[in-house]
Amino acid sequence: MEKIRCGWCEKDDLYRKYHDEEWGRPVYDDETIFEFLILESFQAGLSWYTILSKRENFRKAFDDFNYKKIALYTDDKIEGLMNDPGIIRNRLKVKATVNNAQKFQEVQKEFGSFSTYIWGFVKGKPIDNKPQTLGDVPATTEISDALAADLKKRGFKFMGSTVVYAHMQATGLVNDHIKSCFTRK
Repeated sequence: MEKIRCGWCEKDDLYRKYHDEEWGRPVYDDETIFEFLILESFQAGLSWYTILSKRENFRKAFDDFNYKKIALYTDDKIEGLMNDPGIIRNRLKVKATVNNAQKFQEVQKEFGSFSTYIWGFVKGKPIDNKPQTLGDVPATTEISDALAADLKKRGFKFMGSTVVYAHMQATGLVNDHIKSCFTRK
């Protein structure tokens, strides 16, 4: 019997593997949370598939998403990234990544971890939206609006409510697997 999945992931094996093994699973470690923040920020205006297919290139280009290293990137390093055909070469997004790595560490200092900070927006427990169909899944919520506003206030870039909600879905702060999806539980 074939597995029933959320309809958005039926494109190919890359999407299915991501859906089956990562999407919507709660993430508490700062390194993975940071990786998804960066990938989601690069997705702004693009498809997730584009980002997912370049994920390994992003890992290589951005030192395995080591936010401590990224926070120290120089203009020369940024120029090198702008010449890397394996990633999205958007100067504003590349510079935002450096900025966001710096801001990420500021949040860590204030809250002890970025995980503690971000999970506080959902009171430490995933929100289960119980969507029946993909049409029931929102692009933003009041919580993503509040989190995006707080991130903006803290100086983060490319973290609007839609990007933040996608991040919440990816890292399991919300469960938007449709009711019939085999990963729902």
